[in-house]
Amino acid sequence: MVSRQNIRQIGAYLYEIDASCGPDMRVPARIYADESIIDAALHDRSLEQLINTATLPGSLCYALAMPDIHQGYGFPIGGVLATDARTGVVSPGGVGFDINCGVRLLASEMEADEVQPYLSQLATSLYQHIPSGVGVGGFLKLSTAEVDEVLARGARWALDKGMALPADLAHTEELGRMASARADKVSGRAKQRGRDQVGTLGAGNHFAEIDIVDEIFDDTIAQVLGLFPGQVVLQIHCGSRGLGHQVCTDYVQAFQGAVKKYGLTLPDRQLVCAPVASPAGQDYLAAMAAAANYAWANRQVLTHQARQAFAQVLAGHVRGYELRLVYDIAHNMAKLETHTIEGQSVQVCVHRKGATRAFAPGHPAVPADYAHVGQPVLVPGSMGTASYVLVGTAGAMRHSFGSSCHGAGRRLSRKAAKRQIRGQELKQRLQQSGIEVRTSSLRGLAEEAPMAYKDVNSVVEVVHNANIARKVARLRPLAVVKG
Repeated sequence: MVSRQNIRQIGAYLYEIDASCGPDMRVPARIYADESIIDAALHDRSLEQLINTATLPGSLCYALAMPDIHQGYGFPIGGVLATDARTGVVSPGGVGFDINCGVRLLASEMEADEVQPYLSQLATSLYQHIPSGVGVGGFLKLSTAEVDEVLARGARWALDKGMALPADLAHTEELGRMASARADKVSGRAKQRGRDQVGTLGAGNHFAEIDIVDEIFDDTIAQVLGLFPGQVVLQIHCGSRGLGHQVCTDYVQAFQGAVKKYGLTLPDRQLVCAPVASPAGQDYLAAMAAAANYAWANRQVLTHQARQAFAQVLAGHVRGYELRLVYDIAHNMAKLETHTIEGQSVQVCVHRKGATRAFAPGHPAVPADYAHVGQPVLVPGSMGTASYVLVGTAGAMRHSFGSSCHGAGRRLSRKAAKRQIRGQELKQRLQQSGIEVRTSSLRGLAEEAPMAYKDVNSVVEVVHNANIARKVARLRPLAVVKG
């Protein structure tokens, strides 16, 4: 077990565990945090998991954790690891089961007081247009051939079907499609699970949330992103649903053999991996990219359905209800990227498990209209708490492989959360505070209670003050749709 004595502070918001702390550590382990976050991390296995990731072959510089760190599968959630693309490994546990779980932010031109008379009706319409819940199917029923098209084309498939605007793709990470995807590397079982789930929210911490822009921290950048005080915006948080879960399951099982084949010694079998350059590693990356494309198509179809909900309730009553995509960002991915390490450009495989890209101004992957301010970084809170819009920085490129946090991070398990509050009571509390709630499961609502999460304000202050992401705006919830 890790003790506080093993952790030394090396910066105002940066702590390090030396590589001598754990057997077979190849690089140090670092965490962006404050003292309260360090204390919380010592109460689960997240720091032990972080140390374990630092043993993986080809690890470069350090294993990283963001301030929303908590225990996950293999890697801690909030973990970032870059491995050498030539000599290192890729691990499905460094991506997670919900491949390309992500967040998109859509902005209207309405102000909250204009929408308030219609808010309850709008929340209900959004709930009706966005199927949610464990295993719930959507309005689309795809053939296996159509699923293959989704896996290959991602959000472009939705554009071809009339469920996206060209500007949506321009403001989506990877333009909504990874070209490296291969549908033939995705199992039949995974495709079967994905046939009726495009355009569905799922359950757990997934949500659709109507927010008000509560505060602006940087007027100039906010104007570039089209954000203003009092504005009504919509967040959608979901991923690749059952298809992505099955892809991860399939390759975790397949990599058991790869570990033996390549003679890899691991401190935790949940870290099963294969060399990036091996046939097994390339197969996983191709399947992961296909699942990522499925997730982008899913969020795009959800956007189409949300636009229908807004039009149904607000057309003829309020102007400016049309939703414009600000950005869509992923937070469970492994990507081949080029980063500068000790003055040299190196191709690396960056695992971001519950962490997002935070690319700096001028990076070619940043949308052209945002190029001079940096890539938007979206950090959702939990029901009843704030969410944040930030942008990536040059500091992130230098110190965190262009990465930042992805949310508040759990502090209570789902079971522990349900022991503290019942779903009906939580719903009443939220509605008493002015937040409309629509859900298919009161038990699921209790699992995602705000008390189950860390203080998102503290998490964001860490990444802002550590200069790996810069605060732009804060959002406050008005209505929440949960599975």
